[in-house]
Amino acid sequence: MSGRFKVVIIGGVAAGTKVAARARRLLPEADITIVEKDRYISYAGCGTPYYIAGQVKEFDSLFKTAYGVVRDEDYFLSERDVKVLTGTRASSIDRAGKRVEIIRLATGERSFLEYDRLVLATGSTPVVPPIEGLELKGVYRLNHPEDALAIKSAVEQGVSSAVIIGAGLIGMEAADALNKMNVPVNVVELKNQVLPGVLDEDLAALLARRLKRNGIGLNLGRKVLRIEGEGGRVAAVVTDQGRLEAGLVIVAVGVRPNVGLAREAGLEIGETGAIKVNEYLQTSDPDIYALGDCVENTHLVSGRKVYIPLASTASRQGRVVGDNVAGRRTRFKGVLGTTVLRVTGINIARTGLGEAQARDLGYDVITALNPATDGTHYYSQHGRIFLKIIADAGTGRLLGVQGFGPGDVSKRVDVAAAAITFGATAGDLHDLDTGYAPPFATPIDALAHTANIIRNKMEGLAEGITPARVREKLRRGDDFVFLDVRTGPQFKMRHIKDGRVMLIPLGELRRRLDEIPRDKEIVVSCMVGVRAYEALRILKGAGFADVKFMEGSLEAWPYETEKG
Repeated sequence: MSGRFKVVIIGGVAAGTKVAARARRLLPEADITIVEKDRYISYAGCGTPYYIAGQVKEFDSLFKTAYGVVRDEDYFLSERDVKVLTGTRASSIDRAGKRVEIIRLATGERSFLEYDRLVLATGSTPVVPPIEGLELKGVYRLNHPEDALAIKSAVEQGVSSAVIIGAGLIGMEAADALNKMNVPVNVVELKNQVLPGVLDEDLAALLARRLKRNGIGLNLGRKVLRIEGEGGRVAAVVTDQGRLEAGLVIVAVGVRPNVGLAREAGLEIGETGAIKVNEYLQTSDPDIYALGDCVENTHLVSGRKVYIPLASTASRQGRVVGDNVAGRRTRFKGVLGTTVLRVTGINIARTGLGEAQARDLGYDVITALNPATDGTHYYSQHGRIFLKIIADAGTGRLLGVQGFGPGDVSKRVDVAAAAITFGATAGDLHDLDTGYAPPFATPIDALAHTANIIRNKMEGLAEGITPARVREKLRRGDDFVFLDVRTGPQFKMRHIKDGRVMLIPLGELRRRLDEIPRDKEIVVSCMVGVRAYEALRILKGAGFADVKFMEGSLEAWPYETEKG
């Protein structure tokens, strides 16, 4: 290609600048131009909550390379030979003439940029809920560096309380940042759980109890009616269940793809509302590519189109588009929606399908919930983690994995993401030769242990029942034996108060079998589920017909318990 080959990229954050960097390495003589309406480019948006919390000390760090150079217009021109036009909006695309009309926002000057290949990296926009009071001072979003500057400034000037509207990724990271700054935080969420796009209800319920203990106020299943102010400044958030005082409000109810420019140019919009692209990230116009938060993707498990905007996806797609504008044929195969975050010292992660998603897609679902540790129990710095595997009951094929805890859950979910990508089964997880030393894992890793629960279920060795189902049985008044096989002192520390609960420590179970009715359903529980499974096998071996173990046992019980 000649030196006149022109690549125009609309959008200069993570996705667009990654395309430019890759394309420049492959097209040393091309004319590459980035058009960005804001003044900030190539910034680490995911780092803004950590800047608010003081974990990122300098604001400029969000714009610097790993070797300390600020990624601004001069950097891209001198190091990448890429022209960046900040403060410039792309107003229209002339596909027939292969040119883009641009407007310099400071002057209103209009001009055109010609292209051989055009890249749309137009990102997303925060959803604005239809509630009164959004214009009040002290009401923010958190999707831009300037939002982070304003929020941090407000906190440093003194904020007595804060309300976050939305318990998704951005909302919970914002709540964590304010919590670290010792600002009392209440989170309001319309759905009945935290992180509804990340965790299943059972894990979310367990997580919620821990977040509350760590100082995050959770107001779940509540609708925001309005935001009230005094003297033009926010004072409170009013919900359908009460009023929450607030000196600062962050609205974080999700984002939608920026597709206006693409739609006006006649490009095809997909079923999710984002730009439709093929496996090469081409739009319906083969000379126009799109990537990042403005496009839909294919889910690697379901094969369905999904809209899951993540910075990691945008960055990986940047390399693919950079290849393809340079004439290569690199495919982007799809996504699993792999997500990680940390809130009040608790690590949270997921990949693949959730349980409800899998059932809605018609899978015959089998699951396993396992409280475990990320290192050996005798190693002083081990951390508790909860893992959940969702699999196909007929084949054992992995569909999704979720987890949370102060321990290293991201390692297990990343391994699961690789396994799911290559079509692994629960049995395959046990066969993986993962590393072991007491600080890093147990001899059989927690993920493999959880997979073995799936295998035991599939082989008929164990039947599990979730804590939620046990609670329903208790509330309905079902006639069954709720057998606790912990020790007496452990039982006194924490137990479920009910007349159907029977305490027989595991070490005494074989000689006390006659105390247990053989004509009733038996649900066995312990602390984390290991002894419950052992007890189940003893009972089954002794001829008891209807025996189940409560998955995760007391550690996975998110409801009230008794002491003493």
